[in-house]
Amino acid sequence: MKTVIISNRLPVKIIEENNEYSFIPSEGGLATGLGDVYKTGNSIWVGWPGIDVPAERQEEVIQKLGELNLYPVFLTQEEINLYYEGFSNEVLWPVFHYLVTYAHYEQNYWDCYKSVNEKFAKSAMQVLNRRDKIWIQDYQLLLLPGILREKLPTATIGFFQHIPFPSYEIFRLIPWREEVLNGLIGADLIGFHTYDDVRHFISTATRLLPVNSSSNILSSNERQIVVEAFPMGIDFNKFSSLTESEEVQYEITNFRNGKDDMKIILSIDRLDYSKGILERLKALELLLQLHPEYIGKIELFMVVVPSRDTVQQYSELRDQIDQFVGNLNARYRSMDWIPVNYFYRSFPIETLSALYASADICLVTPMRDGMNLVSKEYIASRNGDDGVLILSEMAGASKELTDALIVNPNNLGDIMEAIVLALKMPLEEQKRRMVAMRTIVEKFNVKHWVNNFILRLNEVKDTQKSLLTKHAVNSVNEIIAAKYAHTQDRVFFLDYDGTLVDFTGNIDDASPDDELYDLIENLTIDKTNKVVIISGRRHETLEAWFGHLKVDLIAEHGAWQKSQGEKWNCLPLLTDQWKQEIKSQLETYTDRTPGSFIEEKSYSLVWHYRKAEEGLGDLRANEIVSHMKILAADKGLQLMPGNKVIEFKNMEVNKGKAALNWLYDKHPDFILALGDDHTDEDIFKALPENAFTIKVGNNISEAKYYLNDFKEVRKLLWSLVKEEFVDRD
Repeated sequence: MKTVIISNRLPVKIIEENNEYSFIPSEGGLATGLGDVYKTGNSIWVGWPGIDVPAERQEEVIQKLGELNLYPVFLTQEEINLYYEGFSNEVLWPVFHYLVTYAHYEQNYWDCYKSVNEKFAKSAMQVLNRRDKIWIQDYQLLLLPGILREKLPTATIGFFQHIPFPSYEIFRLIPWREEVLNGLIGADLIGFHTYDDVRHFISTATRLLPVNSSSNILSSNERQIVVEAFPMGIDFNKFSSLTESEEVQYEITNFRNGKDDMKIILSIDRLDYSKGILERLKALELLLQLHPEYIGKIELFMVVVPSRDTVQQYSELRDQIDQFVGNLNARYRSMDWIPVNYFYRSFPIETLSALYASADICLVTPMRDGMNLVSKEYIASRNGDDGVLILSEMAGASKELTDALIVNPNNLGDIMEAIVLALKMPLEEQKRRMVAMRTIVEKFNVKHWVNNFILRLNEVKDTQKSLLTKHAVNSVNEIIAAKYAHTQDRVFFLDYDGTLVDFTGNIDDASPDDELYDLIENLTIDKTNKVVIISGRRHETLEAWFGHLKVDLIAEHGAWQKSQGEKWNCLPLLTDQWKQEIKSQLETYTDRTPGSFIEEKSYSLVWHYRKAEEGLGDLRANEIVSHMKILAADKGLQLMPGNKVIEFKNMEVNKGKAALNWLYDKHPDFILALGDDHTDEDIFKALPENAFTIKVGNNISEAKYYLNDFKEVRKLLWSLVKEEFVDRD
């Protein structure tokens, strides 16, 4: 078993000189963090090598990269233009950073994005085995988990997104939104930097896909997908020790020379409209206007690393920065002082380390950022425990680095006041804040991030496997069938809604279909089988649907019972005097929740919210439970939350008691009980140990086994009937 990392780019840059390919390691945070994983053991990293390699030389590149535990995905220039520059950076990037006006929804971008994700899957399959762990990185490969899941249904797949995930309102603007989400939920574990992103993703998935969520777990078909926050760290020791090296110390001395009384403010970004570079400059301009005492006393060192400046928005942004810096410097500079030292270029890590170590203030104010590692690199470089970090609340890092000065990047006055506060901050307070932040950055470093993710991925897979052992198909089905074949007095307790049929928005639409009638008739042909339909439905409804069949009926969770061919009996001493008061309270919630309604039964009331707006129904249901549970208890009622319903019923009414009551004086040698709801747990608890209890839906239950949906229930029951025919033959 090995770990296979898949990302858009390989952690090396490929260079061609004199018709010869050579590889140099990449400096990126991801390459550093995952370096240990792919360099050790038999692990491997799959990705694009960075240049268009001609077909006749691809084998040579595969061989050379293989020595480094790397495997290439070869992309043409057109694929890079459409999949990377196009869909990834002109649809996903602006939408995920909340700049939807910059998004271009082109069909050919999407077509190419799909085909390139298929291409990544094809390359990955060259090196993948069935038992390998797969860890996919970032927004360029959102479809890949789903594609690999189809090819390797039992694979262990993790996905981590390094940029923010937007709220449902923003995400749903993407024309291909369901396909993107279906790709993502192919993973077993989906990781984001912050809990906000986790919340956004779960809310989006449950609104757009037929999946259910319970806290941070999504259930889709037969699988559970865990969604969690894993804040990414940096190599703390690397940045901390760099500042001590001779080369960096020499640069620091040069840099600070003649600037003893100058306060240095540092800002480092890639050229991007999500980084808030112009707003930062405007805040500095505001500072010089309102606080002229700082003219000649502060300098902003602003490093902007070139990025995609052939794209219109980026080249316009670069021009705006150039113009603003030029105007600001022209207005405020003196013979020996300049407010902004602006560098539009990248620097070696040693120079950046010297800048981090020299700057009194680090200004990190993106409009939106997944994590932002610059803030952490600055902290790791402050070995003297001094310096002030000003950090945007829109950066993921702000959730961890709470001792930074947190600002709203859209509020220029807020940024300006934070700079003034930082300039005046006493050394003791600087140290108190910096020591706390250094402790966090040192502990939650990049190795911690990697280990946490891999550990959680293993746990998720183990949980899935333990659930599978309870899944009542294949081997479990065979155990049930074998017992069925060797018994002579059998009883089936079958719940109705969600068990024998699917849920519908309108409760009256869930009447039995021909296949279900056929199935029940086949079960009851055998005289040794007794079928008991035990439901929360009104007894009149069950009579209309099943009164003509050879079955016993238990309605309204046990308030009414009927043996085949006899009359309905009601539980003695039940009262419905409480209904009027409870109903009038429920009506106030119904009036405030469009789509909800009250169903009245003989001895119970049910509040339905399946047709209410997603989220609003759950909110009202929680209100009802918290506000009415004491009132219900006072009246001797049980308040039962179920699947998109809340039921109020007499305490004596209980499916478990009803089942035991039915079993009184009977001694069946085979009991099978199936149910999907909170109310069915009473049956599972009440039945003897040798009964087969099966929950429909794979959440926690008293049942011994589970099935995913009503289709699997019917399949199981048909298999028993067919087993019987085989035995007869």
